[in-house]
Amino acid sequence: MRIFTICNKSPWPANEGGSIAMKSIVEGLLNAGHTVKVLAVNSDKYAVNIEDVPAEIRDKTGFETTWLTLKPNPVKAFLNLFSRKSYNIQRFISAGMKEKIIRILQEEEFDVINLEMLHTTPYIDTIRQYSNAKIVLRAHNIEHLIWERIYESAKNPLKRFYVGHLARTLKRYELNVLDKVDGIAAITPTDADFFTSQKPDLPIIDIPFGVEEKEPVADVPVEYPSLFHLGSMNWMPNSDGIRWFLDEVWPGIHARFPELKFYLAGRHMPEWLLKRKDPNVINVGEVDDARAFMYSKPIMVVPLLSGSGIRIKIIEGMQEYRTVISTTIGAEGIHCTPGSDIIIADTPDQFVDAVGLLINDQQRCGEIGRNAHETIMQHYSNTALINRLTAFYQNLYKNN
Repeated sequence: MRIFTICNKSPWPANEGGSIAMKSIVEGLLNAGHTVKVLAVNSDKYAVNIEDVPAEIRDKTGFETTWLTLKPNPVKAFLNLFSRKSYNIQRFISAGMKEKIIRILQEEEFDVINLEMLHTTPYIDTIRQYSNAKIVLRAHNIEHLIWERIYESAKNPLKRFYVGHLARTLKRYELNVLDKVDGIAAITPTDADFFTSQKPDLPIIDIPFGVEEKEPVADVPVEYPSLFHLGSMNWMPNSDGIRWFLDEVWPGIHARFPELKFYLAGRHMPEWLLKRKDPNVINVGEVDDARAFMYSKPIMVVPLLSGSGIRIKIIEGMQEYRTVISTTIGAEGIHCTPGSDIIIADTPDQFVDAVGLLINDQQRCGEIGRNAHETIMQHYSNTALINRLTAFYQNLYKNN
């Protein structure tokens, strides 16, 4: 099939969850023999050098980018309070992006146009003008649900007021998009069920994040016991979750296990986090080799209080034999069995008890990590997922 993928950020280099998920789909489709053209947003929020994208990938996909400034504009953000439009989406509207889409559609014909994440959907009307291809939204999250959960957990009255506005306008926009696309490839069964409840006649499939079998990282010394968190800190659910963990959970863990260390790694560490001096919390920032870093620490902590879709980093950690402690929201949408291949903790006391269980029983900790790896390889094979996605595309095309 001939597929045009429009991304809200570059899939390469794959340094965070969204780009990793997009990379697995594009490369999976290429490996299955399909033609894939890729156009991606390049921005101040997630900037890439095109030369860092593998030359083979650039050649195969005709890879292009368009620059957008996504840093919130205080004046526009304030004025948006008097608008029914979603500020989250308005930031992604660009004349340059529209022009490139038109040029590509005039030069090439496609069977399917895959829109990665809701932020690329403002161009649907333009696509309809210049192409008869089927339009599929690859929904990484239920976007408005993220903001509703942030609203519910926000304590600052001003933040709560503004986030409530963002959540309402984004929900209105997201639900209206369901009338404009030909199908949705949701990232979890839970998300697929939600979209189906809103639009029962719309073709919808759940295609989670796919993985390939990898050789374990060799010769990495493991610091047992130790905890770690790995994730981009410019994603609000990550930063809010870590703030809660350090404020509410870590004091109890440190009091009970004073020698235990907690390592924070990831891109875009905010100033407030860099300034903290929590005992035995080591902020290592962005790491050169995420896999080697994960292998050096046995217990992965993912204390999410908001979010939607699927947490790619949890799947990656489980694939790498890590024992994951996460909240119910963090593990949402992932095929897992609490107590067998993951540990679920939703309160400070539950986190303290979970940490105690794992650091006092190294055998149990290792067993959960091994079970996690087996679960991921059984349910998240990228080859099988790409075959399902391709069949979904072909059915849409045949029913033209």
